[in-house]
Amino acid sequence: MVGQLNVRRTILIVEDEPINRKMLDNIVKDSYDVIYADDGVRTIDTIRENSDIISLVLLDLMMPDMDGYEVLEFMQNDKILRQIPVIVCTSEIDSEVRCFKLGAVDFISKPFSHPMVIRARIDRAIELREGRGLIQSTQNDALTGLLTHDFFMEYSHFRDLHYQNSGMDALIFNVNRFHLINELQGRRAGDDVLIKIADSVKQIAKQKGGIAGRGGADEFLLYIPGGSDYDQMLKDIGEGLEYILNNSRVYLRMGIYRNVNMDIPVEQRFDKARVACNSIRGNYNIQLAFYDEEMHDKEALNERLINDMENGIKDGQFVIFYQPKYSIRGDRDSLYGAEALVRWEHPELGLLRPDKFVPLFEDNGLIHKLDHYVWDEVSKQVGEWMVKYDFKVPVSVNVSRVDIGAPNLEEEIFTTVQNNWISPGMLNLEITESAYTENSDQIIRVVNGLRDRGFAIEMDDFGTGYSSLNMITSLPIDILKLDMQFVKNIHDGNKDMKMVELMIDIARSLKVKVVAEGVETKEQYDLLKNAGCDIIQGFYFSMPCPASEFEKLIEKENEELEAEVNAAIGGIN
Repeated sequence: MVGQLNVRRTILIVEDEPINRKMLDNIVKDSYDVIYADDGVRTIDTIRENSDIISLVLLDLMMPDMDGYEVLEFMQNDKILRQIPVIVCTSEIDSEVRCFKLGAVDFISKPFSHPMVIRARIDRAIELREGRGLIQSTQNDALTGLLTHDFFMEYSHFRDLHYQNSGMDALIFNVNRFHLINELQGRRAGDDVLIKIADSVKQIAKQKGGIAGRGGADEFLLYIPGGSDYDQMLKDIGEGLEYILNNSRVYLRMGIYRNVNMDIPVEQRFDKARVACNSIRGNYNIQLAFYDEEMHDKEALNERLINDMENGIKDGQFVIFYQPKYSIRGDRDSLYGAEALVRWEHPELGLLRPDKFVPLFEDNGLIHKLDHYVWDEVSKQVGEWMVKYDFKVPVSVNVSRVDIGAPNLEEEIFTTVQNNWISPGMLNLEITESAYTENSDQIIRVVNGLRDRGFAIEMDDFGTGYSSLNMITSLPIDILKLDMQFVKNIHDGNKDMKMVELMIDIARSLKVKVVAEGVETKEQYDLLKNAGCDIIQGFYFSMPCPASEFEKLIEKENEELEAEVNAAIGGIN
């Protein structure tokens, strides 16, 4: 059957006797491509170099340098090479048991006879291996060997049917900031971490009488009887990971749904464990979280907010507040622009701050709809202010990492400002520093396109530690926005102030403006002004306010500008 397929497989013939090598070649060459090795060491090198194309190995046992037993043992200890079927060619009948234990699938006796029988056994071995591989390719994750998500859920379901015991725990765990491992250490290091974790998870499942799986990316699944010491389990799973990454710390987080409700589907049990796991995402001080009633209530609220979002946009329940920004470089502090902050005036839940729904919409892929709504509302408002006050107010709006992946993003934002009769320069686009590290190549392409259209790009939360200085110098940005965590603790001469001064120096060398957010006191204002900060925002000047209140600031700015002009004219006269 294999020989009839319109794809030629490759067989490795390992034989140090030229006559035997030639005989095997004559038997298989009509249906297979053939490569050769004549000793054990060369065999290992050949298998390593061609593991992706070798369909079967015909292996002699007696060879110089390294015998066939050693080759079999080497292959058996390698996750990839052990998948390649091996037929041992030998005259030593007594060696069969040992070879089978080392992973051989069949034997061909020497001297070779009955070529058609040998061909049939080769065809059958490849056919069985490819059939089994097809099943395993859907059942087992290719990298870790764990059950794939769907098969894990099926196995867990059938386990419940057969054992019907309560007291099962559903566990999900991840690696915090796993993408940084791939970026800083390389994808091979990331794969090694996943494989090491998977090996630990398999061992735990075996010891506890449970089931292990991979949910995707860096997510792992465990379904085990309750009563485990989960702190110790995390330590066991994390043991040795630092060694893989040259002593770099790996932070794991685990969500646990204890004593699961057997009346709900398995998938929903792990959804609850995932809620617990996500509740500590980015928190390096807490590694364990248990699903509880508080999380249940929050989950129910989140579900409601997700369901209410469409109507919220349609009915105009999302309102824009404007946080004023002031330029502090001149003799007089002048209104420079604003940052748009969205609030949700929910008809039943009242006024909701963005931290209640923005992260939720980001996690569920809904943020792009809300962001587009904000872009349009802000563009409309900026256009109205230009007409009403003859005053240009550039407003910063958020562009999330979800937006970056949206098709035709450049055209979408450009069309939005065009439809509202304002120039792209009136809408500054804020992208968080961490978003640049998620997929820096794609973001750089998109951002360059937006800048070519005339938009100014702000890097938000600068200084939170995700990007290297080398990366900063290559990123297309116009404004650096200092994270408020740096600003709130600054005092004359302290470490936080020195860090702020360093970041301002970096911005100056890059020829970009600096915005400091979260400025609340006169001391902070004075320190930032003396350090050369360009623009500040925060309660020192104004809290975020609705458009009607922001208009009063525009009117005040116009009055002060007019007074300056009149004073200048009077001085001339």
